[in-house]
Amino acid sequence: MNKRINIAIADTSVIIRSGIISVLKRLSTLNIDIMEITDMGQLGMQLFRYKPDILILNPLSLGSLSLQQLKTDSGHKCLKFVALQTSLTDSAALNAYDETISLYDSAEQIKDKLTRFYLPDDDSGDNRQELSIREKEIIVCVVKGMTNRQMAEHLCLSTHTVITHRRNIANKLQIHSPAGLTIYAIVNKLVELDDVKETIQPEE
Repeated sequence: MNKRINIAIADTSVIIRSGIISVLKRLSTLNIDIMEITDMGQLGMQLFRYKPDILILNPLSLGSLSLQQLKTDSGHKCLKFVALQTSLTDSAALNAYDETISLYDSAEQIKDKLTRFYLPDDDSGDNRQELSIREKEIIVCVVKGMTNRQMAEHLCLSTHTVITHRRNIANKLQIHSPAGLTIYAIVNKLVELDDVKETIQPEE
């Protein structure tokens, strides 16, 4: 994996920050830069200044801040939030995060979770019928008439990854046209009728 990943770790505990940094530095296969944020009151400003790709933080330390507000303040629409679970946390609160890591995760588990953001969700040879969350998002984009490039920008993916997802979707569903995917999306309640465009834009 050649992409350089900028990771910010926000926590008031030097022990926790140092521990995470130590684990991340052991992941020699990842090309990463790490920054520490020690003052949660300055979190929004620091995110705007450094614009990390991934923010790791304890949900309990957010206080009145919201993830959506942090993303807006950062000016980085592709910012990913990773919850650091140090104790029992309300599952509803964790649902707002893109990923969760635990103090008990191994280094390999942490690496897999962080790299998931930059790799296709499924291998191209996977013939399971169940669609991943990302594949469902791709279908919704197809229904809305987006081109591959527009989908890549909207979902913060590469065009190549979008094409891979579309190939996987076609293999799983055996549906090879936008019109067929539109019918599938409506039947499976992925979109509302109001979201469906009357005409499908031509492919790139």
